Amino acid sequence: MNVTTLGIDLAKNVFQIHGVDRKGKPVMQKRLSRGRFLPFLANLPPCLVGIEACGSSNYWARRLRAVGHEVRLISPQYVKPYVKTNKNDCNDAEAICEAVARPTMRFVPIKNIAQQDIQALHRIRERLVHERTALVNQTRGILREYGVFLPEGIRPFRRKIPEVLEDAQNELTPLAREFTADQYARLGELDRRITDYDARLQTIFRGNDTCQRLMAIDGVGPMTATALVAATGDAREFQNGRHFSAWLGLVPRQRSSGERNKLLGISKRGNSYLRTLLIHGARSVLRRCKTRTDKRGRWMQAILERRGFNRACVALANKNARILWALMARGESYRHAS
Repeated sequence: MNVTTLGIDLAKNVFQIHGVDRKGKPVMQKRLSRGRFLPFLANLPPCLVGIEACGSSNYWARRLRAVGHEVRLISPQYVKPYVKTNKNDCNDAEAICEAVARPTMRFVPIKNIAQQDIQALHRIRERLVHERTALVNQTRGILREYGVFLPEGIRPFRRKIPEVLEDAQNELTPLAREFTADQYARLGELDRRITDYDARLQTIFRGNDTCQRLMAIDGVGPMTATALVAATGDAREFQNGRHFSAWLGLVPRQRSSGERNKLLGISKRGNSYLRTLLIHGARSVLRRCKTRTDKRGRWMQAILERRGFNRACVALANKNARILWALMARGESYRHAS
């Protein structure tokens, strides 16, 4: 049995394997438990292994690399066209095996342990921020039923809640004051936890040379720099800066045919968290670019005047993404435009 390419459909407890030989002929179909999976793969000769990018895929990719296989992760959207009939584990594994052998297929970078640690910090912090926003919005909605109207935003909320609790003239009942005070205490706890994760990311940022080089670009701070390093890995896996920007979903969608070229809004593919950080960073830069006289400043002012603020934010995020790729792929330092 001369297996050269494997497609593996991962699950929590069972793994479906589809293998083909050098000519693409199916020579293996197996369903293995999690305990038998790695020993079985370790006894096979080195193969090209395709895995759909999903939960635990980075872990198994690292383990299979350690036993000598060449592993590639594929986005599920690129596997789906190769599923011939109904969706099941066997057909999915066959589709992955077919997709991984395509010479023009695009793959997902495999993350190492350090990247997983940084990304986990970002994911937990992001969840805490969402919880804080939900708590504030819920409390503002509840208080409106008592005739207490608070302005939008977390800072005004922190400032106004003590005043609301101390105001004896409003319509809050003793029970309402009790649960409002509890919500305010929970907000303080969430603030402390978010600050703790910010400090951990700052420590990682200070110890990473690549992150510090990326921060030289306007609109890129410690949060964006560490998130980029965690998500990207080896930037040389991208052909150029435009491919990196497209991976982040910052380039226009196309609906073209024949001689009719039609560009739409940005594709919003890929990592939405990274794209959000880059666009927020660009928004901050554009708000204070009016007094700049350097080449980059003049470019930002021109695109603001021509396309408006929101489109200019995306354009600057796109431009920054291409520069970031160059710094990560070539190991260079940023040179400010004169």
